[in-house]
Amino acid sequence: MKIKIILVCLLIFSTCILNAKIKLTSLLDDNMVLQRNSQVKLWGKADANQKLDLVIGWSKEKLVTVANEKGEWLVKVKTTEAGGPYSISITSGKEKVLLQNILLGEVWLCSGQSNMEMPVAGFGDSPINGSTDALLSASNNNIRLFTVTKASMAVPQDTCKGSWLIASPESVAKFSAVGYFYACLLQQSLNLPIGIICASWGGSRIESWMKNDVITGFTDAYKQTTQEKTPQHHQASRLYNGMIAPLINYTIKGALWYQGESNIGNYQDYAALQAAMVKNWRTDFGVGDFPFYFVQIAPYWYNNSKGINSALEREAQYNAMTLTPNSGMVTTVNLGEEKNIHPAEKATISKQLALWALSETYNVKGLPYKSPAYKSMEVKDSVAVITFDNVVNGLTTNGKVVECFEVAGQDSIFYPAKLTIAQKQARIYSPKVKVPMAVRYNFCNFAPTSGFLYNTAGLTVIPFRTDNWKK
Repeated sequence: MKIKIILVCLLIFSTCILNAKIKLTSLLDDNMVLQRNSQVKLWGKADANQKLDLVIGWSKEKLVTVANEKGEWLVKVKTTEAGGPYSISITSGKEKVLLQNILLGEVWLCSGQSNMEMPVAGFGDSPINGSTDALLSASNNNIRLFTVTKASMAVPQDTCKGSWLIASPESVAKFSAVGYFYACLLQQSLNLPIGIICASWGGSRIESWMKNDVITGFTDAYKQTTQEKTPQHHQASRLYNGMIAPLINYTIKGALWYQGESNIGNYQDYAALQAAMVKNWRTDFGVGDFPFYFVQIAPYWYNNSKGINSALEREAQYNAMTLTPNSGMVTTVNLGEEKNIHPAEKATISKQLALWALSETYNVKGLPYKSPAYKSMEVKDSVAVITFDNVVNGLTTNGKVVECFEVAGQDSIFYPAKLTIAQKQARIYSPKVKVPMAVRYNFCNFAPTSGFLYNTAGLTVIPFRTDNWKK
């Protein structure tokens, strides 16, 4: 009798082994791009203590791993130079998973709110300039796209919904315009496969994109985003849990970020919040201080064109760049639309992001990529002379009148100011201000203007103020 019981148990056990199920996260799928010349992770679930055999296509390497008591398993694999297509087979008993059409290349994560989410096809009443031309040339086997399905979760998740798609008119139309145009420029410039993962949610706050033990360090922001009626995409940590945590085992080269409109009400905290979020992501992804390039929010009505909350938010974003090593910011001050929060010129934004990446991350020499930034002010008689960084060959207005400078004297009242250019300096003056004390450039929600100040490479001067007045 005992022998029969033992034989039955052995039969059941062997059947379980033969029928063991291998489960992979949705990120590990056909058509994916894995980061070249690095150590990537393959992971998933199986039966507890189950043995798995892996064969890696680009190296023909055979690996063996065993799932832990919870059925979780993870293998680290070295990748080689860019190439493909390759396959990966994972076998356990009679169960086999075959991942096909894999490329090795460059992998970037893009995240944020609606201006990052905005697809190439555009939103209702918010078009993307050049979208039809982009779709005509969208078919490209060397660009792969993964959109993380929106998920707001109370606790960190280990998987997400989504699939890798090869760039085509159909897939590109639904994908982030900023992410796709960026991928195109990198793919053309580097001649490498590019994988872009988009995890974005329109209207989201930055507090929702960082883990709980990070956001709790910001007492006011945490309280504001944990109230009972707070929308799910505003709630602290919810989008990190549902849309970033599932990605952290996937090796990336860097990240793009386009968010901030939903945080103009607490601009005072934003620079520190963004710096903390970047540190959080870098720690969790575990690939060092990866490059982080982000977009400054564009001028917009914000229900009060005379207000300056969005200007203060843009100032906070610029300060965030100074707080974060290996980061860069794209200014959009010349791309805003008074009554549309979604600027149509996404290709220009992506181009400037790509200039940062090609110059700083991929060491391409000779590309201008840093926008002119305020450096210092000197008063000569009734003229404020402004000196800028990043104006190697000087300044230009492109022949247009620039009307978005203001100047104030000791009374702290700002008046519209005139501009003249003296080589690499801007001379600002107003007949109503005898002794200038402060200058502001495009420091408002939205300034109707026909012209902006650029360096000769065509990069716009970053909005600035020389004062720190509370008024």
